[in-house]
Amino acid sequence: MTQPLAIVSYEKLLPGSQLVNRLQDLNYRVQTVSDTNLLVGCCEQAKPMLVLADLRAARQDVCAALARLKQNPATHHLPVIAYGDEEMPELQKAALAAGATLVVSESALLNHLAQCLDRALTFE
Repeated sequence: MTQPLAIVSYEKLLPGSQLVNRLQDLNYRVQTVSDTNLLVGCCEQAKPMLVLADLRAARQDVCAALARLKQNPATHHLPVIAYGDEEMPELQKAALAAGATLVVSESALLNHLAQCLDRALTFE
């Protein structure tokens, strides 16, 4: 059986690398994208099962990239887990408005990754 692919977009090395390692521990193949401008094209090509995106990017607008992902007919179906600081509720709201399936804090994602994946991948 082929391992599912997760695309992870992050700028900050920690927790990004921790997330990659935990996904691999859960038998996911992982592809990282550091430039959110490339996210849609990467998803079109690689055909991942889901996308995880760190909202705390100093040089990029992650929510705009998520909106582009959700507006693209080839990628709009992808579940997106966005994560970031709990002290940034306005950024979390913006991620939901952009189309994120689930928005969680960094610590919640790292501590409850399997549950977050299950919730994001649940069809409604």
